[in-house]
Amino acid sequence: MAAQSHAAHPAANMAGLARAADRAAPASRSGAAVPLLALWPGLALTAAIAAAAFGLRQLPYLSGLSPMILAILIGMVLHNALGTPARARPGVTFAMRRLLRAAIVLLGLQLTAAQVAEVGGTGVAVIALTLVATFVFTTWLGRLIGVERGLAELIAAGTSICGASAVIATNTVTRAPDEDVAYAVACVTVFGSIAMLGYPLLVGVLDLSPHAYGLWAGASIHEIAQVVAAAYQDGAAAGEFGTIAKLSRVMLLAPVVIALGLLAARRARHFGGEAGGARPPVPWFVLGFLGMVVLNSLVTLPAELKSHLVVATSFLLSMALAAMGLETSFAKLRAKGIRPFALGFAAFAFIAGFSLMLVKITA
Repeated sequence: MAAQSHAAHPAANMAGLARAADRAAPASRSGAAVPLLALWPGLALTAAIAAAAFGLRQLPYLSGLSPMILAILIGMVLHNALGTPARARPGVTFAMRRLLRAAIVLLGLQLTAAQVAEVGGTGVAVIALTLVATFVFTTWLGRLIGVERGLAELIAAGTSICGASAVIATNTVTRAPDEDVAYAVACVTVFGSIAMLGYPLLVGVLDLSPHAYGLWAGASIHEIAQVVAAAYQDGAAAGEFGTIAKLSRVMLLAPVVIALGLLAARRARHFGGEAGGARPPVPWFVLGFLGMVVLNSLVTLPAELKSHLVVATSFLLSMALAAMGLETSFAKLRAKGIRPFALGFAAFAFIAGFSLMLVKITA
């Protein structure tokens, strides 16, 4: 893992070389170029899983889960019950890398500078402080209790920013194993769902105004869908402000991923030797995300087009998560033990309590 020196063991050097080859040809784990035709079986499989996830989300008891979460669960079940077909692997790898980056770029079209302005300076400060404090706390606690650095960073990103999308975006620079990604997604899903169900019950107890409650939900609940479900339980005003606050928080995904990429590159240079070849690339797709935010702020896109783009973005992210599920082994997840799950719970408790404190102070 990233917490260990790459030169400490021959296997670490081999893993670094394998990752370097993987980046040279994202569509193939072997490093060889893959014909476009070879991608279709995997892309068709991940698209079918994503479509199934969208369909399942229409069921009453599953409506609070995002299709991304359902997609990774379906992928994991299929992989562990039937296995991922060998001919599908090139397309699955392509979905995990190229489609993921395209989806994150498109995610920028869901946010404008005007929306951030609606949150106000105080609201943005609450969101930013909560994100930074949660990320730092989670990675610190992860080191303290012995959770591998890569997995701790994924749990920190998913909890502090925007759930599953942040987990898979962060993994483009942390380069953790697929099982770590699945574990982190599971953590943010479980605890985000608890927040979604529990927050509305606390509005009266905590004496929060619709504005304060919306800010609290937007600053601390993991997934966008979970924020919407929880915030609107206190009325339209809380729901609208909670959604805008959450989208403002999503924008911070870009600087976090860039910062993590720079830190990872610095660690790689520090280790030196062969492992230096495993230095993560500059996450240009994150700059594309910011570019889409700027474009969306300057150009008024038709409402119907924006609606279609939101669905397309969610579908591409679901395909990427489906691909991740198709690469995840339940046995390897069990081998991770209880400590990462405890870290996810601690991160959830911290972000809920810290953001509530800030909201109360600034209300």
